[in-house]
Amino acid sequence: MSIKLTDAAKFFKGEPWQIEALNWLQTQLTPEVLESFAVKYRATPKPAEEFTNTWDGVLTAAKKAGAKFPECVAAQWYLESAQGKHVACTHNYFGIKSKDGEGCYVSTQEVYGGQTVTIKDWFKAFDTLYDCVDYLVTRWYKDYKGYKGVNRATSRNECARLLKEEGYATDTAYSTKLIQIMDRMTGTPGTEDKPKFNPWSPFTCKVTPNITYGELTLNQEARRFTKQYQCDVALELCQFLEKVRSAFGNKPLIITSASRPEPINTQVGGTKNSEHTYNAPSKGAVDFYIEGADIYKVQAWCDKNWPYSVGYGAPKGFVHLGTREGKPRVRWDY
Repeated sequence: MSIKLTDAAKFFKGEPWQIEALNWLQTQLTPEVLESFAVKYRATPKPAEEFTNTWDGVLTAAKKAGAKFPECVAAQWYLESAQGKHVACTHNYFGIKSKDGEGCYVSTQEVYGGQTVTIKDWFKAFDTLYDCVDYLVTRWYKDYKGYKGVNRATSRNECARLLKEEGYATDTAYSTKLIQIMDRMTGTPGTEDKPKFNPWSPFTCKVTPNITYGELTLNQEARRFTKQYQCDVALELCQFLEKVRSAFGNKPLIITSASRPEPINTQVGGTKNSEHTYNAPSKGAVDFYIEGADIYKVQAWCDKNWPYSVGYGAPKGFVHLGTREGKPRVRWDY
């Protein structure tokens, strides 16, 4: 006849024969086994899992971790893991990478230059869903080691755009996808704070009434802006160009060169660190002419009315209008 120890504990009443039986059993066990039993017996019961692998579970975890806009974290979970169905490694719902040799070495898809490519890389493993969410929030949403986190956003939509601007994802449509998910899952649209002109706008987008995004990029994806501050600088330039256009009878204004990120700037013979690279806040440039207008008169008008950079390119058929960090007044000949 056998007995379960749980039954023995359940019906223990301190009877002498019960005590004798337990004392005998103790002599049959090694100190190591008894120690392991003691640890397990005295362990604090674990509470039920608070953070489930669901939209609401991730939302709750993100709130606890300190995300200002937890619905943005939940949207990342939704997008990155197909609603929790696919993980890069144990409890890794956001495709968080690790050092070589740590975690899981698996295939993944990333978007570069509008093309989806398959690569293999190392991805971090986590003990729980909360650990993964907390890791993401700590390093991307909060300020971390000199990095200004996306908690600085003033709306959930801006939070989504900042994630893309700060380099979290390579997919140019990443922010748009997050915003669509948040709108769908919450049932309400986010505060529409998105600038009319932003890096992900279509090239047909009118920056100003007579100038489109495509004119600034020659309709080339490789010249597309990647930071909102680049769009803001371009908008300032285009607003002045509208004034130039108006001053010369609203004749067609032709942009010959604007956005030239590297390596394009070098490939077309641009000067090193050209204003055309738009590679810093307050930095940008547009080369242009007005169809049917005297280019020297256009240049003189810009020289008088634009307080920042003017390149005297009239002999070559264009005027360079620009700005750089600190916005100094600069003039030069080509």
